[in-house]
Amino acid sequence: MKIEAYVAGIGVLGPGLDGWPGSRGVFSGERPYQPVPTVLPLPALLSTTERRRTGRVVRLALAIAGEAVDHAGVAAAELRSVFTSSTGDGQNCHELCEQLAEPAPQISPTRFANSVHNAAAGYWSIATNAMPPSTVLCAFDSSFCAGLLEALVQVAVDEERILLVSYDADYPPPMHAKRPVPDAFGAAFVLTPQRNARSLARLEATLCMEPFDRLGEPLETLRRSNPAARSVPLLRHLAIGRRARTVLEYLDGSSLAVDIEPCA
Repeated sequence: MKIEAYVAGIGVLGPGLDGWPGSRGVFSGERPYQPVPTVLPLPALLSTTERRRTGRVVRLALAIAGEAVDHAGVAAAELRSVFTSSTGDGQNCHELCEQLAEPAPQISPTRFANSVHNAAAGYWSIATNAMPPSTVLCAFDSSFCAGLLEALVQVAVDEERILLVSYDADYPPPMHAKRPVPDAFGAAFVLTPQRNARSLARLEATLCMEPFDRLGEPLETLRRSNPAARSVPLLRHLAIGRRARTVLEYLDGSSLAVDIEPCA
């Protein structure tokens, strides 16, 4: 079974990648990739009080979601959403563990609220007054593909516009030794059931058992380094802007083949 949708907006943030317009040249090969630590902006959409409570994962997710929505020229409050992350907020988890290890543990309510896997989706709803349904999922290193499949199915079945937000950030020591994600990376897409003036490309996806695509260095290192960066092969073809087919890494030896047809 094949499922399809149109890409109307993209948001990207990662090491050496600050937004889709500046990242397109890197993904297309027009300029060299020079990774530098990811700078995560404070979420301007939130109130000052809420802004102070956000951690790295929430700041990452809100930044890319906001860019994708602005790029698509749609109202954030009207969009359904799919948020996908392999492990959630590692820094917050680390600090909760430190607090629990104290002789008299006292858990901060903010730390507890940020520990749930749907924290980023919750902050997005608060920031944009978005009331449509939001799906939050996790499939470890295959979380991007799982989120893309979920978003494409919702577009196809319900004929609704969907905001897909895929994001993962680094863990501090000692957890970093077990989950060695070196830096934050995220990608967001606004997917629509019909083509419109903002459409960049049409995607058609199907599950398969083909070998997944690997990239040349240094983009391959980026792809492997962060679960959300499994989106890089797709971003690369969208940046090049030609008809193409990419096979993305998924679960248990399976893959997701995506045919890309530019709208320009």
